[in-house]
Amino acid sequence: MGVLRVLAVTMGRISTFRSYQIMLLFAAALAVVAFYYFGSEKQNFSSTTKRIKETQASHNSNRDDADLSTDIRSGSPESRTGAGDELEGKPSRVHALMMFTKVDKSLSLQQKFQVAMRSVAKHGRFLEDEVLVLHYVSDAGSRELGEKMLPELLLDATFRYETEGGILILWQKGHFNVLADMPSELKRIVQLDLDLKFRSNIRDLFQEFNQFPTEAVIGIAREMQPVYRHTFWQYRKENPKSRVGDPPPDGLPGFNSGVMLLNLDSMRRSTLYNQLLEPERVARLAEKYHFRGHLGDQDFFTMIGMEHRELFYPLSCGWNRQLCTWWREHGYGDVFQLYYRCDGPVHIYHGNCNTAIPDY
Repeated sequence: MGVLRVLAVTMGRISTFRSYQIMLLFAAALAVVAFYYFGSEKQNFSSTTKRIKETQASHNSNRDDADLSTDIRSGSPESRTGAGDELEGKPSRVHALMMFTKVDKSLSLQQKFQVAMRSVAKHGRFLEDEVLVLHYVSDAGSRELGEKMLPELLLDATFRYETEGGILILWQKGHFNVLADMPSELKRIVQLDLDLKFRSNIRDLFQEFNQFPTEAVIGIAREMQPVYRHTFWQYRKENPKSRVGDPPPDGLPGFNSGVMLLNLDSMRRSTLYNQLLEPERVARLAEKYHFRGHLGDQDFFTMIGMEHRELFYPLSCGWNRQLCTWWREHGYGDVFQLYYRCDGPVHIYHGNCNTAIPDY
């Protein structure tokens, strides 16, 4: 089913559900948009890649996902190539997607984008024949700003990269306007929030795909605050022996979508995942869990993860070390540390709820 048809069917049924179900159906619609409309021609994000766009017919035929089985954490790249440089041979591409809306109107978002991209450039190391392809969900004003900022922010990058539009979705008067699709042969992508700071090689994050169990379609870290302990309060009251909303290691604290590994190929093939995108299934789960979320796709993945954990590969907390402590000061100080604790190395800091990210 095409994305616009799926979206139309989903939105057409929304009026029959209560307000909290509307949110979940909207999240499901976002998931449909993000994962179902691959297959048409991609568009370039930056004018510096115009030459690549002009040759995309042959270029696309070479877009195989990179083999990231080789560990180069202690190695160093042997070449440096910017977005406008000539790419020889058939380089392997790895894809990252970042939300990039309203950035032109927010100095804070611009500063977060600078931190994220500079940290990627500082720590990023790829093999000589690999290319990091950056996609953005953007609006017109932010897109123009991004085209100006990226060359400077990635100036010190020691790896090949391309900046492209990939998916471009605009929110206009309550409707999604899908302007460009990603290539159908794209099999995996990493989705990143804007408020991140890398302390490790982003290439190592892509290697986590190799750890996915057979049925997993998404790699995602747990939520590090008791937000879902709060959100699922009624279900927890009715089911006192349930692990829903409990802290790790034995509980189900929910997910945080600041860093996600999306196995698009597996998503397309998974009968279970596709069934869970149906509005009726979303509504039934929302009814069962008395769920009233407010965090969009994160809520959707958290809810389906309560019953279908096999769909998710749990990233270690170090790949999404969330820093927000809001719930510690809002009624959950006694249990907060049970959720917030993160042992092991930190690879990515996540400054969620506008929390300052350490300089080290």
